[in-house]
Amino acid sequence: MEKSVSRIISEFAYNLKFEDLPLEVINEAKRYLYDSIGCAYGAINTKDVKIMREVLTTMGGEGESTVLITGEKLPAVNSALLNSLMIRSLDFNDIYWKEDPSHPSDIIPAAIAAGELSGASMKDIIVGIVLAYEFEQRLCEFAVPGVRERKWHHATLTQFVSPLVAGKLLGLTVDQMVNAIGINGSHNHTIGCPTAGKLTMMKNTVDPMATSTGVFAALLAQKGYSGTEAVFEGKEGLMDVFGPDWNMDKLIGGLGEKFKIMECSMKAFPTEALTHTHISATLKTIKNNGINYKDIERVTVTTIARACDILFDPHKYRPESRETADHSLPYCIAAAIVDGQITTNSFSDEKMKDPAIWEVIDKIKGEASIEFEQMFPAKQPSKVVVRTNDGKEYSEYLEYPKGDPREPMSEEDLDNKFRALAGSTITDRRKEEVKKTIFNCELLTAKEFMNSMKLN
Repeated sequence: MEKSVSRIISEFAYNLKFEDLPLEVINEAKRYLYDSIGCAYGAINTKDVKIMREVLTTMGGEGESTVLITGEKLPAVNSALLNSLMIRSLDFNDIYWKEDPSHPSDIIPAAIAAGELSGASMKDIIVGIVLAYEFEQRLCEFAVPGVRERKWHHATLTQFVSPLVAGKLLGLTVDQMVNAIGINGSHNHTIGCPTAGKLTMMKNTVDPMATSTGVFAALLAQKGYSGTEAVFEGKEGLMDVFGPDWNMDKLIGGLGEKFKIMECSMKAFPTEALTHTHISATLKTIKNNGINYKDIERVTVTTIARACDILFDPHKYRPESRETADHSLPYCIAAAIVDGQITTNSFSDEKMKDPAIWEVIDKIKGEASIEFEQMFPAKQPSKVVVRTNDGKEYSEYLEYPKGDPREPMSEEDLDNKFRALAGSTITDRRKEEVKKTIFNCELLTAKEFMNSMKLN
């Protein structure tokens, strides 16, 4: 390979124009923007967002770009961090899972922050969003097995994409983009513990941090700061440090032939992605058979081995925080059984003290399946068997959750999700105005768009 990986992807990013994007790709980018801003509305009062907002607003600095919803002005690096955390905080934003998982919408704020700073249009932002999805998703298939299987977090992937996206919106040259990737890719390798065992606020923060430093790296590169070009394939680069087995074609093959954003998934539940098919199967079982939680003797959930390891960890049976609870399959299944639904309220402090949930949770057991493991990630199979106290068994089998490209969220589904997340924060009329603005955003500059997203 004559050119470095960083240069190949930088050249593609540099040359991609709004006019190159098919209409369905543009529309899909708007759908993910709509979904992401809904997640931000829902997270405006979460503890982690409140703390981050307080710290960053206290720090102050030049008002280069806008904070979602509140409309405050912060330095671009800091608004990217806060906006990304708002999108990520509820674990309700998008999901792509192949060899590695990722949430490409975490990177959207890098495009917006850099775009506001440079005076970009929303057409430019849409191109940045498409690039974020393109390369975050390609990186999810690059390592075989993925970096998550090597005990590293997927923010390790974001570190290479966020500077590219920010660089595109800042109008960097190819050489500057290469430097930006080399700068950010040299210091953001994230260990896997934020999503292992007992979880903390860092579970939702490490990826926003990698997004924010991507903006910083692009700003440095714009001023002439240099970074390692062979950060992927060079000596002691990503591929050398993380070991063998990489699929280069998945990362750089067929660029521009089709766009990866069309393969991403949305979330129907505010929980860890591997819980979704199991929650759907559970809800279907109890609703179709009229099962009350008091009548249950045992629930057996058959899943892939990696889901058992992550979601049935001993800490997950006694979650003490929202971050652990929404990654706990026993808790999610118990809440679904008790309430007949999973919403953001399922992880409130009050709900986590509900005695009915603790009555059910120890009756839920995980079972790993080699057959299911072989089906993943092409499918996300789940079998749920509910045994009642009278000895009867009821079961459901599903292969993928709502929001998967094979079972996409409809416009009505998206509207319902947005309305629920925005809640009473804004009026129904305002919710319609926000939606209309998002789906006609190419008529605005980035700054005009962000000002239009404020509460008033």
